[in-house]
Amino acid sequence: MVNISTEVVTRLIEEQFPQWAHLEIRPVAQSGHDNRTFHLGEQMTIRLPSGQEYVPQIEKEGKWLPFLASNLSLPISRPLAQGKATGYYPFPWSVNVYVEGGPLSGCAVSEKVRIATQLSAFLKELQGVCPEGGPAAGAHNFFRGANPAVYSRQVASSLRDLEFVLPVRSIQEIWREAVATEWNAAPVWLHGDVAPGNLLVKDGDLCGVIDFGIMGVGDPACDYAMAWTYFDGSSRRAFLQGLDTGTIARARGWALWKALVTYRAPEPLVAGNARHTINAILREYSEG
Repeated sequence: MVNISTEVVTRLIEEQFPQWAHLEIRPVAQSGHDNRTFHLGEQMTIRLPSGQEYVPQIEKEGKWLPFLASNLSLPISRPLAQGKATGYYPFPWSVNVYVEGGPLSGCAVSEKVRIATQLSAFLKELQGVCPEGGPAAGAHNFFRGANPAVYSRQVASSLRDLEFVLPVRSIQEIWREAVATEWNAAPVWLHGDVAPGNLLVKDGDLCGVIDFGIMGVGDPACDYAMAWTYFDGSSRRAFLQGLDTGTIARARGWALWKALVTYRAPEPLVAGNARHTINAILREYSEG
């Protein structure tokens, strides 16, 4: 990964967009892994890939986010300009409209059912946007939109590593149920990384969705993994309401895969969430 500092970003703005050089540049409170994000004044953000494998995200966002934004009722990320690679920063990058709100991950949301219902409605609206020409699942979005079976080898490897830690047979059965189903409808738009850090809230309501880097068209099941990574009980039921059993099974599979491959992550928050997710899935499984 390349070094992306405030000094590097400041130089990029001064050289390529001098009309904004007078604006303050500072890192956002919670930046992502694939891309680094900085505030540019109060109304814009700067988004920079942290590695070559994330460059397609910037290019894809530049092409599709204006189209999606015009068809969605909630504010989403939207590019204003695209910067060029340089000798000291080797990737294209973008300047985007700032979307107001605080991340759900940093908010004490007392009414999860309300957020779950609003998020479910947003995803259904996203799925209703015309998908013609949209990017199909592939390496550009780590196969979001495909069947979770694409990661069966990783799941099997993780279970071998965790065979003395987790109830492997139960998890294998859950995984088999997930990959045995298929999305048989036409491809639809999906966000690809529906997570608390990418959902913005204000006064207890969902007010924006950001970070569409791994969006695509295909099976939307991956967008519902948050049912087990964040929601629980009645909020999980509200989030999944209206989905067929196959889509729910595949969504559970996506949540399970991510939890297994991050179970031993060095970051305590990541590893903790993996344990929480697996416990939630196993508890649900045992309750029938």
